[in-house]
Amino acid sequence: MALMEIILKEKIAGLGSEGDLVKTKAGFARNYLLVQNKALEASSENFRQIESLKRKREEREEAELKTATELAQKIERTQLIFFLKTSTKGKSFGSVSIADLHRELEKEGIEIERKNIRLSSPIKKTGKQSVQIQLHPKLTIELNFTVEIEKESSEE
Repeated sequence: MALMEIILKEKIAGLGSEGDLVKTKAGFARNYLLVQNKALEASSENFRQIESLKRKREEREEAELKTATELAQKIERTQLIFFLKTSTKGKSFGSVSIADLHRELEKEGIEIERKNIRLSSPIKKTGKQSVQIQLHPKLTIELNFTVEIEKESSEE
């Protein structure tokens, strides 16, 4: 398996970001990255472009962090309430899942990806709850919400 060193011109998922010097399979580099103008061969003349690519990367990451910070402030001001049906003995008939959290955040005008909500298992308890939301690699916030009893049922 032949490897080739290339300089990335843009962010490529699973490979790197602008200005990164990476090794990848020669076929992938020649047949995709170089042809699509997403990378440059790692040569002495192309190394001069690294600085401009790194500046572009820093500007992009700074803008993404600023956007994530603004979104974090909006999320922290959001107050969500979920209702669970429970029996008279307190057994819940349902749970609050990532899909529920995502849907309610969208109703509040907050657009995030579901995969960024960190919930190990669905919530079946009432009371104050919280989950972690990763908005940026450098920014993770906590979303606090309340789970209340919707109405009692005589079933178990």
